[in-house]
Amino acid sequence: MRVVFIGPPGAGKGTQAALVAQRYGIAHLSTGDMLRAARDAKTEIGKLADQYMSAGQLVPDDIILKIVQQRLQADDCRAGYLLDGFPRTLAQAEALDAMLAHQGTPLDSVLELRVPEEELFRRLSGRGRSDDNPQVIRQRLVAYRQQTEPLLDYYHRRGLLKTIDGLGSVEEIFHRIQQVLDPLLEPPRQQSSEVPR
Repeated sequence: MRVVFIGPPGAGKGTQAALVAQRYGIAHLSTGDMLRAARDAKTEIGKLADQYMSAGQLVPDDIILKIVQQRLQADDCRAGYLLDGFPRTLAQAEALDAMLAHQGTPLDSVLELRVPEEELFRRLSGRGRSDDNPQVIRQRLVAYRQQTEPLLDYYHRRGLLKTIDGLGSVEEIFHRIQQVLDPLLEPPRQQSSEVPR
């Protein structure tokens, strides 16, 4: 099972991603973790990424893609994976699709965790972190919308997008996700040539 997880800051993506990875026995891959792991392993590509990270700059798409490509070849990704925080842009989504098509392992589903903006604002304001002041929160939500809405449209056109209502208890939200993912585990039904009686 190969899944992409999309959702704004404060939607509870991390919590749900961990539950999905555990329930379906797939690897939970967050971009931040992959970048840090590559940096700590001191691979060539990791050192390159570190130059941008140390300077507080965004790591360019081609470097992130190479890191993702290397990570997807690890043993724990054989049963599948959940990509969390990648792709973030249309260019990244197209590059990821091209890479997976080349390997013959296309995505099975793209889950969007949708939460109304006022609720996100309430959740983020209540965390008490220094970067959670109202102006910063609004900027992050605007940036998310600008970057991500084209992605949602792209995956919707490809028939992969499933929108999950992100309101409710952790269990309720996870149940909605299971309703989307469980059918992916079922073997495709054989087309019967018999006419039903």
